[in-house]
Amino acid sequence: MEVKDAHALARFDAQAMTKTKLFATVRFFTDVYGLEPGQVQKAHAHEGSDKVYVVLEGRARVSVAGEIADLAPGQAALAPAGSAHGVENPGPGRLKLLVYMAPHPKPT
Repeated sequence: MEVKDAHALARFDAQAMTKTKLFATVRFFTDVYGLEPGQVQKAHAHEGSDKVYVVLEGRARVSVAGEIADLAPGQAALAPAGSAHGVENPGPGRLKLLVYMAPHPKPT
């Protein structure tokens, strides 16, 4: 069994949002995103993959298909395949997100 600590693996960079691989198979991947206050993942879409954002720490403003929701720790948002989605950290603290995507858009 492979066990990892998502909180310990989270990284932050003052210049840009970070992504750290937690797990990946040919079927899915799980990353930990680290966003400093004010950092944004611009809206984009994945035609054949669903994505889930789960807030581990901080506050997230998630947009999916034109809808916007503010999420607290423990809350999650689904971005179905083909829907434009993105996330930002409105602050004041750091944001840690657990991000799942399936199927994996670029299987390894």
